[in-house]
Amino acid sequence: MQIVILGAGFGGLELARLLSAEFGADAGVVLIDKADSFVFGFSKLDVMFGRTTADQVRHRYADVAMPGVRFVQAEIRSLDPVARRVGTDGETFEADILVVALGADLDPGATPGLTEGGHEFYTLAGAFGLRDVLAQFAGGRVVVGVTSTPFKCPPAPSETALLMQGFLQARGLADVSQVSLVMPLGVPIPPSPRASEVILAAFADQGISWHPGLLVRGLDPARKVALLSDDSELPYDLFLGVPVHRAPAVVVESGMAVDGWIPVNPQTLETRYPDVYAVGDVTSVGTPKAGVFAEGQATVVARQITARLRGTGGGAGYDGRGICYLEVGHGMIAKVDVTFLSGQSPAGDLEGPSAELVADKAAFGSDRVRRWFGRTWDVV
Repeated sequence: MQIVILGAGFGGLELARLLSAEFGADAGVVLIDKADSFVFGFSKLDVMFGRTTADQVRHRYADVAMPGVRFVQAEIRSLDPVARRVGTDGETFEADILVVALGADLDPGATPGLTEGGHEFYTLAGAFGLRDVLAQFAGGRVVVGVTSTPFKCPPAPSETALLMQGFLQARGLADVSQVSLVMPLGVPIPPSPRASEVILAAFADQGISWHPGLLVRGLDPARKVALLSDDSELPYDLFLGVPVHRAPAVVVESGMAVDGWIPVNPQTLETRYPDVYAVGDVTSVGTPKAGVFAEGQATVVARQITARLRGTGGGAGYDGRGICYLEVGHGMIAKVDVTFLSGQSPAGDLEGPSAELVADKAAFGSDRVRRWFGRTWDVV
């Protein structure tokens, strides 16, 4: 039995770990990713704002410590979900069970003017490159803007605006600067009214300009203005954008995508193809596109695969629950706990903000590095 997992993000890594824990050296897992290392989303912001370096937040896939799991660094060139055949720029793989966890691709070039007149902070290259840009920024009008929906980690733009404001304050540039946030959502975190209240209060306290229910449709680099979806304009000296998200081209070309993403059974994460599952950002399961939800979905898929191989019941279905940590400034972190169940309105709760949750966030990252890569890691 060969289990092929495409993508080594939260979902792919956790699924590989669970199968390794269950079957050991007999797991028969091939884990494929085009990158050589994993980086937490929050680590991108740590590098971007000069709190650490890129090398300190990269977790090399060569260090994956899981019996029965073979990591292959390769570009996926073709995907046949019927035959469960995967072609790469190296080997071709025939899977008995195939799991697609390729996430969402980011396309800065899809927004007119973004690559010429602004910066994006969602890719590794974009976030890491902004470290030097921000270090040289002398202050002015900063616009953080979302360019399309859906987008990964919905609280991240709010967090970035708050961190940007703190960055400017620490450098004595707040008095000559203005941070604005353009978001398509009516509130920062719709499933959690309390979390949205806290964020909006922080915006008001720190003088961040909030523009809800809008997208940035493009930039005019010559005039230094962001073009918004209501036909208004917002001037900027520094634009930080969330780029357009798409399913990877290989997924679209395979025929698996419907309306842009892979549909799955919301309880089991099965696709319409036998013995093919999909987890995480590449799906239309109904949860936000965030790593912690992919991790929860991987747990369900691991149970399904284990049940099949052991001839037992599949266990509970996907519960739609996830948490995220949100820096709100002044050394305070909030913890948002939300649940998205099919056919029900999403619900969320909030813990904090508090200084004590800094350690909780650090433990979240350290625990995953330990169980995926078999080593300790001191989170910034």
